[in-house]
Amino acid sequence: MKKITFFLMAVCCALPLFAQEKGKIEIPDLKGYVTLKCDFHMHTIFSDGSVWPTVRIDEAYREGIDAIAITDHLEGRQYLRDLEKLTNLSIKGISHNAAYELALPYAKTKGIILIRGSEISRAMPPGHHNAIFLTNSDELDKSDYMDAFRAAKTQNAFIFWNHPGWLAQQPDTTRWFEEHSKLLEQGMMHGIEVVNGIAGGGYYTEAHRWCLEKKLTMIGNTDVHGPMQSFMPGSHRTMTLVFARNATLEAIYEALMDRRTAVYHNEFIIGEEKYLKELFENAVDIKVTKTNKTAIITLTNKSGLTFYLKSANHDARIVYFRNTAIEPAILTPHSTFTISVRLNDGITGGDVNFSVENFLVKPDTGMNYTVKIEK
Repeated sequence: MKKITFFLMAVCCALPLFAQEKGKIEIPDLKGYVTLKCDFHMHTIFSDGSVWPTVRIDEAYREGIDAIAITDHLEGRQYLRDLEKLTNLSIKGISHNAAYELALPYAKTKGIILIRGSEISRAMPPGHHNAIFLTNSDELDKSDYMDAFRAAKTQNAFIFWNHPGWLAQQPDTTRWFEEHSKLLEQGMMHGIEVVNGIAGGGYYTEAHRWCLEKKLTMIGNTDVHGPMQSFMPGSHRTMTLVFARNATLEAIYEALMDRRTAVYHNEFIIGEEKYLKELFENAVDIKVTKTNKTAIITLTNKSGLTFYLKSANHDARIVYFRNTAIEPAILTPHSTFTISVRLNDGITGGDVNFSVENFLVKPDTGMNYTVKIEK
């Protein structure tokens, strides 16, 4: 009976989710680039996940995700071991490429870009790392972790450090080890998960700082093992926004290597200021209407993003956002918000400075933005 139950579960997980419509997450493109929604860290029954590989394609399609990487552990294959116990099958002959090869034909029918990847899962240091854009995952199955990294480098993989602040490996503090310096110096670390959305504990301020200091690509993923939850309208999985020249495998790789990314987690966007500023400007139309002593700034949000706005340092004679010292003003998706400005003591214009609190350009630091009222 136990054997039958296991196979019924596997068959159900393999079935496509019928009557789906592709989801849509409305995030603006940047000049010269398309904004692709990506998740580069997830698991299936071919390691310690609990779903068949094609389910990951259905989930991505349902949520409007453009590209995913299935990154099963090279070292842990517990569900396949369960299968081995229940049957006379041997898992020794099952390739680490199996999940990718099973999912790829279905991904093509759904228009999902599927990236071949694997997770190199070791104790700290160096911890867990994903290698994506592989040509053959089996070649990374090495006893020495440096040999696994070298095999990934030989395949020109993009390699990033997973959940650096994971409590199971760094219970007291999130540290950068000499081993990480060695990987970075030898061209075998290109990015870090600034956010691990499900399994690893959320936003890591240390990882955010390391990406800025060491010129590493900012990554955000789910690390999902079970079935992906159904998200309420307005919510979403953690993802990496990739600013790519086009929607192709090659363009995603080039953008990751060039560090053209941001992380989208809950209502936060985390990334370099130059990309976040353009994202804000492409999402929000700003109109200024002025009289002698007042001005109205109208913000129209054309996107599916939410913006939390607070006043920043400014000329005290320009009065606005008086209540945001306590609570930020919220510009919700597809809405309009007005900022009333008083021009006191005879001034006729100046800078209206505010912070987009949920656009993090440094650890726990919002993005400053200025709207000019012409004199």
